[in-house]
Amino acid sequence: MNEQQIEKRNKLAANVLRLSRNTLLVNLRFLDMALSCLQPAATNLTTLCTDGQYLAYDPTFILRRYKQEKEVPVRDYLHVVFHCIFRHMYIHSLMNQTVWDLACDIAVEQMINDLGLKSTCAARERQQQVIIQKLREKYKVITAERLYRCFLDENLPEEEMLRLRELFKADDHGIWYLPPEEKIQISIQFRTAAGSGSGSDSESSDSGSGNTPDEEGDLPNNNSTSAATEADWENISQRMQQDIEMFSKLQGNTAGDLMQNLREVNRERYDYTAFLKKFAVLGEAMKINDDEFDYIYYTYGLQLYDKMPLIEPLEYKEVKRIREFVIAIDTSGSVAGDLVQRFIQKTYNILQSTESFFSKINVHIIQCDTEIQEDAKITSREDFDRYLNNMKLRGLGGTDFRPVFSYVDELIRNKEFQNLKGLIYFTDGYGDFPAKKPDYDTAFVFIDDGINNYDVPPWAIKLILQKEEI
Repeated sequence: MNEQQIEKRNKLAANVLRLSRNTLLVNLRFLDMALSCLQPAATNLTTLCTDGQYLAYDPTFILRRYKQEKEVPVRDYLHVVFHCIFRHMYIHSLMNQTVWDLACDIAVEQMINDLGLKSTCAARERQQQVIIQKLREKYKVITAERLYRCFLDENLPEEEMLRLRELFKADDHGIWYLPPEEKIQISIQFRTAAGSGSGSDSESSDSGSGNTPDEEGDLPNNNSTSAATEADWENISQRMQQDIEMFSKLQGNTAGDLMQNLREVNRERYDYTAFLKKFAVLGEAMKINDDEFDYIYYTYGLQLYDKMPLIEPLEYKEVKRIREFVIAIDTSGSVAGDLVQRFIQKTYNILQSTESFFSKINVHIIQCDTEIQEDAKITSREDFDRYLNNMKLRGLGGTDFRPVFSYVDELIRNKEFQNLKGLIYFTDGYGDFPAKKPDYDTAFVFIDDGINNYDVPPWAIKLILQKEEI
């Protein structure tokens, strides 16, 4: 192609994306911030991709997709925007790339399907429905994170994952996994491409009508929008959730999967290490107290009496650590034994690694289904090590939380505890809670399975962890 043909092609591709963007804006007003944050950049480095800042596209690829099916560019645009809203590109370098790519593409495609927009109803949607229906029956709620964990657990063959991805793929994820220095270089090239775009930033009032794009106009360039960061996308995601919830009566049920995914990605992430510190108490520990050491008197004594200090540092210090604590384990048949053991191990590792224990401790690990099955008293790190090495789950019956609280209250009356600060109950949530608040703080720890609503009494702390967080 000569220079004139290339310019004509680029303008046509830019107008296809402009039309796609405006179509989405007309139909999904809650996407206004998201659509304005992603900067289009025409480049031959990729077919279609995003790094969270730019929508990089090959003009020839866009035009071929539009010629094949005019709904495809609209759907692809929304596909990429959803990746940004759910921050799929901001991932750990150790992620299994094949599994994560598939999980992300399925998650965003099923949300697009759930919206039921005529402008995004491409042929691939019909091919996806059978697979999505099977996934719904199996996993209930479909999110990228949940699918990723499940696909890893099931150890799907790579050939099967690649076959499935062909049905859900819309963009290239390669840039997500590049080293930071390479990402920076690619982003610089995208920024250059976005800044070199020509054309007007104005939008016609009928751009969302679905007409064939002409040769006039272009997408917003680098001067009209600012590059978005991960924090920006988090804010956009939270605002979207608020907007959809506020206008839910107008939206009806068409955004059900989208709302579930927004709640999941925007839910509070818990720091279990910081959480355990809530149950610490003040006490003295054998430790040099630099905070109360007066260097002036110390150095003055060294000078006045020839290396004879007037004051020595204190050899003890008041610190907040855990001295008395109860870990209750729901050993009903619905609670997985391997998760219980991992939870106990994680709790111990945190306490040990952060020096959260006093030298003398009083920790009770209580197993209970509908009645108390075991009470293991831990008074030292050595006791904890022995318990972990020989731990066996007992019970496997129904679930009732009340026996544990009655038992702990009895221990308090018998002076087993002097100043019990808290109890953590690891459970699936299906049980009867005590009628009144105990005299100590109580936290119920759940594993997120996408089904349980995790209702707890108002006096209890609710903590929801993902499997990979244990």
